[in-house]
Formats: sequence, structure tokens, C-alpha cells
Amino acid sequence: MAGDNRPRTQKGSSDVSSLAEGQPRQAGPARGRPRSEAVERAIVEGVMKLLEEGVPLAELSIERIARTAGVGKATIYRRWSGKEELFVDVIRSAEPPDPELPGTSMRDDLVVLLETLRQRGLVSRSSVILHNVHAQMKSSPKIWEAYHNLVIAPRRRLGMEVLLRGQTNGELREDIDVELLNDIFVGPMLLRSVMRPDADLPDGLSEQIVDTILQGLRPFDPEDLRPVSSPIVSSTAS
Repeated sequence: MAGDNRPRTQKGSSDVSSLAEGQPRQAGPARGRPRSEAVERAIVEGVMKLLEEGVPLAELSIERIARTAGVGKATIYRRWSGKEELFVDVIRSAEPPDPELPGTSMRDDLVVLLETLRQRGLVSRSSVILHNVHAQMKSSPKIWEAYHNLVIAPRRRLGMEVLLRGQTNGELREDIDVELLNDIFVGPMLLRSVMRPDADLPDGLSEQIVDTILQGLRPFDPEDLRPVSSPIVSSTAS
């Protein structure tokens, strides 16, 4: 949480409090009253404690969370409209925060976006709780919809905005479908992070992916193109 300068130890699921406290809180939807950092931290840590004890997401109720956190149900509802929105904030508190883009170039912005995705993959691998929550979340349509609307969709829009700026600035060909291209950039990192948990996520991977893809997508000068020779076909068949 903001203002907590204690060093963060990376112990995976054995230190769920550090997961909740070690990340700056990300901006979410405005909710009525001024927030109390201490109360919100207690609620988030209460959810983490229940998850550490093995309570499935589907069995977590606002009443049970309130009892564990030592607050009233009304306190939770003043901050979150329901448990789906609360769970999304719990997950975001355990993940690396969304980055601030440098804005120096399309390439630099893309590298920062992919590097954040790589860091999320590393955190998910090191935290058994976060890994299990992600898996359970996909089997809960309401929680998955909330996570998609509040987290995934804004990240996708940000990636496409970077690509559109690249087209406007002449860094990217204008005939490229940016929605498809965004998937092409993100795909290799997601594949390694989610579908290949044994695959390496080394330093420099973000730069390697971005530079490899951009190699064939930069604008070209038509005068530099040379016609491709067609194979010569004999007019007389033997």
C-alpha cells in the first residue's frame, strides 16, 4: 500500500500479507466515501488469509470476509459493490502495478508493456495462491467478467493506443490491423507465462519479442522495393 516502505520478501504463498501490502494500490472505480487505507488493507488481507487456508473463491462470502477482517459488511459494501469487484482488487494488489509508459517511442512503450506482463508471470509462478486464484477465477463467470472488464480490457486498450500512436507518428505501417497486432505482441509472453509454466521468462525477453516483430512492420519507402522475379515458364511444352 502507499506509504509502506518496508522491504518486500518474495516467499510465494507463505507470505500473503506481503503480497497485499507490497504493491501500490491501483486506481479503481470511485466508491462513495473517502477510502481508509488501514481498513482496505485489513479487508484485502482477510481475503488473502482465507485463500491461504484453502477456502475456494466460490465459498467466500462478504459476511465471512467481514468476520475475518474484523469489519462490518456495510464497510465492505461502501468500498466494493460486491465480492467480484473485491476479488479483482485483491488480485491487483498482489500483481505488479500497471506501468507508466515512457512515451519516448512506440518501441519503448511496447517493451514496458511486455515487461510488466513478464513480471506478472514471474509473480504468478512464485505465488501458489495467486496461481490458484487465477485458475479458479476462470471457472467463475462473474469474477472472470469483472476481471476482464476492470483489468484485461483497459490493458488491451492501452496496447492498441500505443500502436495507433505508432501509426500516426510513422513508426508503424498504416495498413496493419492494430487489434491483431496487439495480440501478436502479447501472445508469445502469455504463451510462456500461462501455457508453458516450465518455459524461461528471462531478462531481455520483452525487448527480444518487440524487436523481432517490429523488424518486418516498420514503414518502407516504395522506391526501395524491387520487383520479385517470376519463374520463367517455357512457351513450348516438351
